[in-house]
Amino acid sequence: MFRILLALATGLALGSLAHAEDKPKPKRIAISEPKDLKDNADFAVQGEYTLGTKDKKAGLQVVAKGEGKFAVKLFNGGLPGDGWDGKAALSSTAETKSGTTFVTVKAKDIVLTGSIADGKLKLEGDSARVEFSKVERKSATLGAAAPKGAVVLFGKEGDEKNWSGGKLVELSDGKFLNNGIKTKAEFGAFTAHVEFRLPWMPNSDGQGRANSGVYLQDRYELQVLDSFGLKGENNEAGGFYTLHAPKVNLCYPPMQWQTYDIDFTPAQFDGEKKIKNARTTVKHNGVVIQDDVELKNSTGGGQPEKATPGVFQLQNHGDPVVYRNIWVLEKK
Repeated sequence: MFRILLALATGLALGSLAHAEDKPKPKRIAISEPKDLKDNADFAVQGEYTLGTKDKKAGLQVVAKGEGKFAVKLFNGGLPGDGWDGKAALSSTAETKSGTTFVTVKAKDIVLTGSIADGKLKLEGDSARVEFSKVERKSATLGAAAPKGAVVLFGKEGDEKNWSGGKLVELSDGKFLNNGIKTKAEFGAFTAHVEFRLPWMPNSDGQGRANSGVYLQDRYELQVLDSFGLKGENNEAGGFYTLHAPKVNLCYPPMQWQTYDIDFTPAQFDGEKKIKNARTTVKHNGVVIQDDVELKNSTGGGQPEKATPGVFQLQNHGDPVVYRNIWVLEKK
């Protein structure tokens, strides 16, 4: 079984079901309310699937692309951040027809076909039959409590007052923080914890799909974007624009809570002259994706680098990204 999956993961030919005729771009969908997705068939199919034991695993990511179509990626060894061997993933597609989601994976002389339903992705061919089970991963730091001495920027109703423009977003599962806002307090060196949830936007792509960002000192943007199933570039989730792509793309599917844990040392100045670049380590969903990297300049939209502390900004790109459980512990 795993020999076949390995062959698939290293194959050159990509599977596809059908090519729809060109037609107008579907309307924008941006859903942040969980109850509105309760009976959404595409939302139920999208997600992460795994197969195998602790020592021998494979992972699949199924990404909704709108109107019953899906991108499928197969990872040998397990999901990104959970066993994936780091080699190129095999890409394929799936499509829902007459209420059934069909998937076909091709590589060299191997063809597996099957379907996705009820949290199971089943594939079979001449010499193999495999079944993946849907999983919902949770960050190891999800819900992390603010340590002693930390500044809680948002933990409960009323904390929105800590932000210029801060407002509550009331949804069926809680009250959260909006975006397009900045903290009133400024910070130098710090460790910080941020939790965010991306809306469901299946008909959108690229920078138009759940776009926001966490600006450190209002100078360096740590990108927030629905990058589930993408390569992991410097303009995608966990990246610093033009500076650093994440070591691995740890973006979860939309509508799952995700975490950033940030350790930040600001740039150092001698008068007006910068003598050391800012540095940062970032964990996305508990996995290091930026390892003590240098931030040699502010990123696009960021304020100029200075010796003074700066605010946090939660960027607004018109998408209903929400935030919660944000705290900062300043370092001396």
